[in-house]
Order: sequence, then C-alpha cells, then structure tokens
Amino acid sequence: MATEIRVPTLGESVSEATIGRWFKKPGDPVKADEPVLELETDKVTLEVNAPTSGTLGDIIAKDGETVSPGAVLGSIVDGGAAAAPAAAPKAEASKAAPAPAAAPAPVAAAPGAAQDHGPAVARLAAESGVSPVNVGGTGKDGRVTKGDMLAAIATGGAQAAAPSAPVQVRAPSAPSDAEREERVKMTKLRQTIARRLKDAQNSAAMLTTFNDVDMSAVMNMRSQYKDVFEKKHGTKLGFMGFFTKAVIQALRDVPAVNAEIDGQDLVYKNYYHIGIAVGTEKGLVVPVVRDADDLSVAGIEKKIADFGKRARDGKLSIDEMQGGTFTITNGGIYGSLMSTPILNAPQSGILGMHRIEDRPVVRNGQVVVRPMMYLALSYDHRIVDGKEAVTFLVRVKEALEDPARLVLDL
Repeated sequence: MATEIRVPTLGESVSEATIGRWFKKPGDPVKADEPVLELETDKVTLEVNAPTSGTLGDIIAKDGETVSPGAVLGSIVDGGAAAAPAAAPKAEASKAAPAPAAAPAPVAAAPGAAQDHGPAVARLAAESGVSPVNVGGTGKDGRVTKGDMLAAIATGGAQAAAPSAPVQVRAPSAPSDAEREERVKMTKLRQTIARRLKDAQNSAAMLTTFNDVDMSAVMNMRSQYKDVFEKKHGTKLGFMGFFTKAVIQALRDVPAVNAEIDGQDLVYKNYYHIGIAVGTEKGLVVPVVRDADDLSVAGIEKKIADFGKRARDGKLSIDEMQGGTFTITNGGIYGSLMSTPILNAPQSGILGMHRIEDRPVVRNGQVVVRPMMYLALSYDHRIVDGKEAVTFLVRVKEALEDPARLVLDL
C-alpha cells in the first residue's frame, strides 16, 4: 500500500513552491515525520516530512519543478511492499521515464489560458479584469504567477507584459569571458525579493530623510546592565529592543507612518507589528514581532534572537513574516555608514540603522567626541508628508538620546 506525499498548505498568499531538493532516493527507507524533501516558496524554505514510515517510492515532482498546494510529490510504500520497488528500480524507472517527458507539452500548448496558471491567478483575473494572456509570465514555462498579476494590476494591466521580455535580454559575453561565468537559477525567495523591491520603487512615491543620534546614553545603559540582563532573561541586551520601543513611540505620535494605502482609502493601524529585517545566506527575510508595544525590551530581544536563529536555519513559518506595519533594518552590523532602505510594501515607512562610530560634535559650545549613528527613514510620500517624516525621526532620536522617555512614555 502506498501513501502519497503532498505539498502542505503554504499560507494564504502563497500559491506555489519550487522543489529545492529531495533528501532521499527511491528505495531509501524513511521514518514517519522524517524530512524527505525541501520546498522553496517566495517567502520561506520549508521541509516536507514523511507522513508514514516505509520506503520512498516514485518521485513525481523532480528538483526545480514548480508545484501547487496539495499536489502529489511522491509516495511511500509500507515495509511489506518495499521489496518490489527495490528489486527492480531500473525497470520501473525505464517504464516511468516517458510519462514525465510528455507532461510539459500541454502546458506549453496553451500558455495564455487562465486555468494553466493556477486558482490564484484566475481569481485575480476575474476580480480585476486583467487577462493573464496580456501579462508576461515569470513562472516555469512562462506561466503567470500571482506576483505577475499583482504587478500587472498595479501598472494598468496590458503594459505589464512588456517588462518580462527585457529582463531576459542580455548581451552575449565574449567567448573568453563566457567560459569563466557561472549561471545559477534564482531561488523563489530571491525572485520575490527582486520583484517586491522593484514594485515598491515603481508604485510608491519613495523618499528618504536622515538624522543622526548620539548613542551614548543607550550604550552606557547597555554596558551597565547587560550582564544582569542576560542572567535574568537568558538573552543578550542589544540595541534592537531600544530601537523598537523608540519606533513604537514615534509611530503613536505620527500615525501616518504606520498606515497604508488601500485603493482610495488610507488604513491607519492602531497596532504595532514591527518587522525586523534579517539577512540569511538565501536572502533577506523580515519576521514580524507582533504587538511589540505589549512586550518589554527583554521580550523584544528574545523574539528577535529567536527569529534570527530560525531565519538562518530556514525554520521560519510564513505566518511569522506577514502582517507587519513598519520595518527596521540594521545595515550597521555589516559596516554600513548610511543607506536609503527600500520600503517593504505595502508599508509606508522603514527605518535604517547604521554603524556607530565616534565623531566630533558640538555640545554646549564645546567640540566633543560622541558615538554617533546615522538614521534613515524611507517613506511613502503619498501618505507621509515631509514634516511628519522629520517629526518621526526626531521622536526616535529623542527617545534614544534620553532612554528614560521610553520608561516614562514621554
């Protein structure tokens, strides 16, 4: 008896995934709940576990193929039936080989049909009136993805078909250079990062304003309490807890930075789900600290430490990266002095932190050396006025230069 291995539910906004790699080969023994393959979505990489113990049978979806939620990936045969596939794997493979080769043909035969692109694309087409036929597809075999449809809807429909072709155009390299190049297929995550960042630039009236902050007070407090803090709470005292608290205070004073555009409406969010950008080997992910205003500095630091570890291990869930209202990104850990961060759409603001360095500043008419950090707020000028953006940054600066304000809610 065979048990099917299927694509699990990927999340409300995720309609497809790519087979990263199989950990087992047909005929290999597997145990229940043991990871058998890896799926890459546009948000996370996740492992699919064996639904039962037995022997891995046929692999239906090969490495690199795109699959939808619920699709059959392969099968597991029980211990009693395991001998048959193991006895003649080559014969079975030869019989099965022609079928996969013929499968792609129908897909290529009707690339423009809405039903070929999945239910998410069909639903968006019905709601918006934008036909997938007029949209350039970036999915496998030219299929239109949900992201392609959203981009097409945002830019007016048919004109969205044009960008897909130029993306493919590349002047050929000289023969001596070509043999020294390496071509690697972009992961789903990297494709989504590229698309979302470009979409943010195209759709938002993005502007960046800067300020600097004297980190003396926060650094002195951190130095004084870091040992007892770690002993009591079991996590290190960093800067993100202070920055998150300062951002929340500023968002309360300037609610437009915590809003987003929905059609003809502005949606003001009276809750504070703060996204924390985390760099991983596979790309940037933004887990969300939900209701961060209800957490202490220790609670925030614990959340961020946990997110950072699981992000690097590829263990974050899709739900943990959705619903953010504002994002903080810290390029300073890589040595960045200043940057203009790109919005994490549909949010209207993102705060960039940078490296701390000693610089001469004037205090009470005297030139003194202080540990200074540049802050950068990128914002959507359609929602946030310049005065509001500057006020927001000043509030963050005030809270960090006098951390007592965070305790007294000033």
